Amino acid sequence: MNTSIPVITIDGPSGVGKGTVTLRLAQYLGWHHLDSGAIYRVLALAAAQRQLTDQRAEAITQLAVELQVEFQPLPDLSGTRVLLDQQDVTQQLRTETIAQFASQLAAIASIRSALLQRQRDCRRLPGLVADGRDMGTVVFPDAPLKFFLTASPQERANRRYKQLKQKGIDANLDNLVKEIAARDQRDCERQTAPLTPAADAQRIDTTTLSIEAVMAQLLTSVSKHL
Repeated sequence: MNTSIPVITIDGPSGVGKGTVTLRLAQYLGWHHLDSGAIYRVLALAAAQRQLTDQRAEAITQLAVELQVEFQPLPDLSGTRVLLDQQDVTQQLRTETIAQFASQLAAIASIRSALLQRQRDCRRLPGLVADGRDMGTVVFPDAPLKFFLTASPQERANRRYKQLKQKGIDANLDNLVKEIAARDQRDCERQTAPLTPAADAQRIDTTTLSIEAVMAQLLTSVSKHL
């Protein structure tokens, strides 16, 4: 791992806004962007297409090693297109079914290990902004600047509900609250790389903050430390 290349990590549970601010910060700096959660969702989708379940850890671990995935920035820099086996699967990755399956796979140590180097290989000049759940604790523990974003479960469910509705996807708010709580518990209690702030991470509660307000805090820290 080339520790001379700078990395900014932004960790936290789902629905705290880390994906949006990570992409914006990477664009602002002109750095590369890593959405680690997308890698797990791609694996979940690939496993589902092959009718594999989380009970077949060995087969899915091998699939993780062989996964043919590519991330392409959109022309307007508003996001990333995800290709699985050269097929655009961007929209398929955003369903709650795939998100829940990805969370289950992420709790399996052999799968996390198989995907670890793939994530570290994203560390390229001039720098990397990485979002996930263990970027600052496991994947890039030497990162010079780390953030951990939080928000109340209700607010996170509200945000997810609005996102799904905007995309024309049917959703139930009460079910989203329950799914978020279950995912938080699974992420925090897993033995391998549990969801927890790095000791040197700066914490930001985004419950009442706009994306612009969160970005302002990030940029203030970046200007001081990098």
